Amino acid sequence: MGGRSAEREISLKSGNMVLAALQRKGVDAHAFDPRDQSFEQLLAQRFARVFIALHGRFGEDGTVQGALEVLGIPYTGSGVMASALAMDKWRTKLAWLASGIPTPVYELLTPDSRAADVAAKLGLPLMVKPAHEGSSIGITKVESIEKIDVAYSLAAQHDGLVIAEQFIGGREVTAAILNDEALPLVRIEAPQGNYDYHNKYFGEATKYHCPSGLSAELEARIQQLALAAFRIIGCHGWGRLDLMLDAEDRPWFLEVNTIPGMTDHSLVPMAARACGIAFDDLVLRILETAHVG
Repeated sequence: MGGRSAEREISLKSGNMVLAALQRKGVDAHAFDPRDQSFEQLLAQRFARVFIALHGRFGEDGTVQGALEVLGIPYTGSGVMASALAMDKWRTKLAWLASGIPTPVYELLTPDSRAADVAAKLGLPLMVKPAHEGSSIGITKVESIEKIDVAYSLAAQHDGLVIAEQFIGGREVTAAILNDEALPLVRIEAPQGNYDYHNKYFGEATKYHCPSGLSAELEARIQQLALAAFRIIGCHGWGRLDLMLDAEDRPWFLEVNTIPGMTDHSLVPMAARACGIAFDDLVLRILETAHVG
């Protein structure tokens, strides 16, 4: 847990909750922060397996997964390829579009992009986001052509690859996956529809609905699509897919998180609770999926 990404603070929150749960379950579990400790130290302590609670770069993007594979230590979550692909919102979209998974249309942004052309293609409002960040870091909802360049500059501070994406106005939903099974959907109702970093992790104004309130038929269809989207990226063990429902209740997948948050505000534990899985049991089930390769 911890690491050195922009999501370090959330990773520490997730990691400490996971660590406490494992210890309550009688697991001989210990914290390890790759920002401050070397992989030689990890190897020297002869751990049987690793629960990865890192978020963002250098932890969720295949780098740590690759190191653990070289060391031969089983770890939770997706492998190297799927982790790297899922961390890249642009290439995830390419894979989904090629496979028929509905995802909003987009445009790659560069310093030479013409804001008027981007707005003409995607419409307004639109979303501008770094391609390799999570937790809504660097994301802007753009309402006017004049703000596109400002939003690009903000996103580019976090990432050399920036995308503009068609805005889908509607209900926000998330689909958790555990052991190749879709858990009950969670519908998110954020203040003014703004599910940003603060409202995700620290605010109390966001409302979460699980059961989602969607019809059983629609929920089942979304769960099927979510599983397909998860498998297409090559994901393993557990994860979470974020999507929007438009005015006609058509789902549009935004991204897949291969190491979702495990804080007191997090969505995977919420979905697990809805089907009778307590937090400590969820953590143990995830640990049981640890693998190499």
